[in-house]
Formats: sequence, structure tokens, C-alpha cells
Amino acid sequence: MAHTLPQPADHVPDAPSQKPSQKSKRVLIIPAVFAIVGIGFATWHFLPKPEATTLPLSGRIEADETDIGAKTAGRISAINFREGDEVQKDQVVAQLIDEEVNEQLRAAEAQVAAARQEEQQARLEITVAESRIQEAQLNVQQSQGDSRGRIDQATSNVSAAKAQLAQSEAQVKQAEAQVKEARSRAKLAASDRDRYARLVTQGAVNRQQFDQAQMNFETAQAGVETAIATLQAREEAVNAARDQLNAAQGGLTQTETTELNPEIRGAQLAGLQQQRQQAQAKLAAAQAKVKNALANQQQIQKRLDSFVVKSPIRGVVTARPVEPGAVVATGKTLLTVVDLNTVYLRGYIPGSSIGKIRVGQRAQVFLDSAPKEPLSARVAAIDPKASFTPENIYFRDDRVKQVFGVKIAIDDPAGFAKPGMPADGEILLKE
Repeated sequence: MAHTLPQPADHVPDAPSQKPSQKSKRVLIIPAVFAIVGIGFATWHFLPKPEATTLPLSGRIEADETDIGAKTAGRISAINFREGDEVQKDQVVAQLIDEEVNEQLRAAEAQVAAARQEEQQARLEITVAESRIQEAQLNVQQSQGDSRGRIDQATSNVSAAKAQLAQSEAQVKQAEAQVKEARSRAKLAASDRDRYARLVTQGAVNRQQFDQAQMNFETAQAGVETAIATLQAREEAVNAARDQLNAAQGGLTQTETTELNPEIRGAQLAGLQQQRQQAQAKLAAAQAKVKNALANQQQIQKRLDSFVVKSPIRGVVTARPVEPGAVVATGKTLLTVVDLNTVYLRGYIPGSSIGKIRVGQRAQVFLDSAPKEPLSARVAAIDPKASFTPENIYFRDDRVKQVFGVKIAIDDPAGFAKPGMPADGEILLKE
């Protein structure tokens, strides 16, 4: 049997020689890596960064709406457009009606006609007075022995008779106009009475108001009868004026064959001149009455014209809140129109960047339907104060929460940008 020799107690086997050297390398590499990373970060942090050339923002396409309202109260007879229809500037979009205003216009027209007849009558009275003055002057000459003057006097009598006949005929026309005016008033009073009768049955007005309307109607009817009687009387005056003209013509014939020399007084001439002044004053009053009647007619006509509603702009109808047959008050919106050529992007810019932009600065708008085809635009408005701002700012970090509203006007929407669409934009900081 073989025996193993004992080993010395202090003998230790040799360790591999590579292990201490690998630990040393690992300890040296890790700090070196951290040093390189630190140098790189410091270099990136302290080196100047390239300056941004655009300022992005997002928002929504909006447009200013125009509400087309009724200029006066009335019932809608027609609305010519619906939502989505395109309207042109000054195009008729709606029509209102009011029968009472039409009756008022007819009554005003009758008043104008009657006032014109009064004006014409005053002119004829001036003509008659001047003819009689001429007659009186001729009578003076006749009293002085001018036989030729007596013939001229007779001729003037014929002219005066003709003027009187013309005046009587004008009075007939005036009476006919007054009959027409009285009938218009009676018709309007009948309309008011019938309306109050309906309102009484509905309990909307009291009986006294209806009685007043009934009394107005009866008064208007009496006015019609009076006007007819006046017309008949003036027609009889025309016949009398014709007889007077025939007599004057006979007197002229007699004067031409015989010498007449009635006594003429100078006071007659003064009286006739006073009559002419009175006729001139009557003419001035009649002209003022014509002016007032025309003003009243024009005012009523203007109200009728306001029943025709026109669009103040070219655009597209976005809302039609009422329908034909509805009774609307003054200012009630009939249609809402948007001009699609003046749309804009409404977005917000951080308060830290608001100092980089100004009104008029160029920009671009990108639609989701064509993100690679930007629309040319410009900064049209900047809100004067920030939004989403805390009530009180105590810390510097709170100021980054401030934003300012910006309006980016699109130069040519070309029908692609419509209100309500989301969109992105870029404000060009360098051009």
C-alpha cells in the first residue's frame, strides 16, 4: 500500500494571477464613462441652440356671423333661402306684410291728392283776382271816357267768367278727391271696428274701445255723405258758372255794339287787390299742406319698403330660426349668414411666447384634409389680456400657465376652410 506524504501546515495553493487585474480595469472604466456622459451633457446644455423659425398653435376655424333681422314688425309672407344656400349682397331674402299699413298708404295718397286740389284752387283764385283787378283798372279807364276800355272790360268779364268756371270745375275735382279720401277713411275705420269686434269677443279689449271704434266708423260714414253732398253742390256751381260765362259773352257783344259807361269807383280796385293777397296766403297754406301730406306718404312708403329684407353681405345661410306665417317684432333675426371668405383660425399662444408675434405677421394654416398644402394667413388680432390665468400669481412657475388668444386670418380660404373645422397653424418668426 502506498502512503501519501503529509503537506506542511502553512502551505496555500496559488490563486489565478488574472483576477486582481480585471477588478482594477472595471474600477477605472466606470468613472471614465460617467465623466464622458457629464462632459457631453454639459456641452449640450451650454452650447447655443438653433433659434426656432416658427411658432406652432392649434385651434378651430371660426367666422363672424351676420344676423339679418326685421326692420319693422309684421307677418312673414316669404323667406327665400334655407340653411346652406348662398346669398348675394343686396339680394331679397324675406318679405313681410301688414294690411293696415297698406290702408294707411292709400289714405295718405288720397290726402296728397286733396291737398294738391286745394293748391290748384288757390292758384285759380289768384288768377281770378288778377283778372278782376285788370277789370277794375279797365273800369277806371272806362270812367275816364275810354270807349275801348269798356270793350276790354267786357272782354275781361268774359275772362273772369271763364276763370270762375275753371275754378268751379277745380272745386268739383277737389270735392271728388275729398269723397275718395272720406271713403278711404271710412274703409280704414270699418277695418278698425271689425278688428276691435274680434278683440272684444276674445276679451283682449274692453267694450268702450269697441264703441269708440264704432263711433269713428259712423263719423267716417257721415263724412262720406257730407263729401258727396259737397260734390253735388259744386257741380251745380259749375252749371251756374257756365251761365255766367254765357252772360259775360253776351255783355261783350252788347258792349261792342253800344257804349256803356257805368260808374266805377276806385275802392273796387283796392278790394280786389286785397282778395289777391288773401288768395296768395291761401296758396302758401295749401303748398304747406301738400308738403306735409307728401312727407306722411313717404314715411308710410318707407315703412312698406322696410318689409322687403335684403342681405347686407354675400355669404352662406347657417340658420333660419323662423318660417313664413310667423309674426315677428322689430329686430327679430330671420336668417344668419356667414361670409366664408373671411374665416380665421382661433388658437392660443403661451404667455412666454406672446412677445414674439405682432399683428400683421405672416402665418400658415394646415387643414386635416390637406396637411401638406398650407393656406397663407396673417395674424389679425391678439387678445389684450391672458386667459386661463390664476386669480393671484405668487410663484414664477404659475406664469407659464398664461395663454393669449390669437386670430389668424386666412388670405384665401377657397371654400376649403369652413367654421367648426379643427386646424393647426404656424406663425412665421422669420420671413
